[in-house]
Amino acid sequence: MQTNIAARTALVLETNNLRGGAGAAAAAASLHSVIAMLARQSVPLTALAQIVVTHDGLSDACRDEVLRLAGRDVDFVRIDAATGYYDAKNAGFAATDPHRCDHVVFADTDCVPAPAWLAELLAPLAGDAAPAVVVGRTSYAANVVGAALTTLDFMYFPSPLRAGATRNFYANNVVFRRDVFAEYNYQSLSGVYRAHCQVLGLHLQEAGVPLHYAPLAHTEHRLPDTRLEAAKLRWMRGQDTYGLTPHLVRAYLPASLQWLGRSGPLGPLCVLASRLYFSMRALNRQELPPLRGARWLAGVACIAAFSAIDMLGALVRGCGWRTSGDRHADADAQALSYHRR
Repeated sequence: MQTNIAARTALVLETNNLRGGAGAAAAAASLHSVIAMLARQSVPLTALAQIVVTHDGLSDACRDEVLRLAGRDVDFVRIDAATGYYDAKNAGFAATDPHRCDHVVFADTDCVPAPAWLAELLAPLAGDAAPAVVVGRTSYAANVVGAALTTLDFMYFPSPLRAGATRNFYANNVVFRRDVFAEYNYQSLSGVYRAHCQVLGLHLQEAGVPLHYAPLAHTEHRLPDTRLEAAKLRWMRGQDTYGLTPHLVRAYLPASLQWLGRSGPLGPLCVLASRLYFSMRALNRQELPPLRGARWLAGVACIAAFSAIDMLGALVRGCGWRTSGDRHADADAQALSYHRR
């Protein structure tokens, strides 16, 4: 049955997160590594209806190696260098064939998929009451820093729409029924880095579209290559909270508290304080190896330290100070470096 689903499914990969770092050679090496891992999935790439890779200038040699590793045809979609991460995903979706592809999987080239990731992501689609969206589980590496960051960046909250559903998803690990993504897709959010999928999750919940959660469909997101870029990521995540807060306030707070969405830094800081509480509670509850003793204390300290940077970024943005993260209308086009093996 999974093979039948795969035969009507497209896989869209973007290379935006490979733009940073040592240049074209590093991007090509990282892309080849991920394609090789995907080719070893329990559901092979050859079983899929289509594979789309968006890029802003892969060499002929790089593309030839992708084809060799994939063992099949791949559609390479050229995009402008200024195209953002979510616009690249929209462009990849637009390149999928509506006559062959009923479902579209979105994955990232800076993630390491588990061997059965694709099979687990597609499995819920085989039933008669197949969900319109299936969300996999994303985490960072299974160490102290990775466990702490996972509680901040990759939280999943139960949905009121259906048992086994989640309120939110991440764009690196999800499959949509074609008509659902065509209707909603990723909308433009000025000056926001990577909160678009959170906003789309809120829109889908408002529309009554449940997001089925498949925790065994696991992929590991790489950490930035340098400490400086890791700090920059935290800063930009914090600034994202400013743009995300009005959407959260509209979705979850009563009319009497809607003013928090227009409260400068106050609303975002309240959101981050709430997230800090849930992150502390989530440590050792996210299907990663548990931290004990001194490692648990180190994990708590990491959550607090990373949250402090997030809060500083939100405070600066909320006060209207202009920083590198919000000077551009398309902040999500900025590239960090994710080539660490």
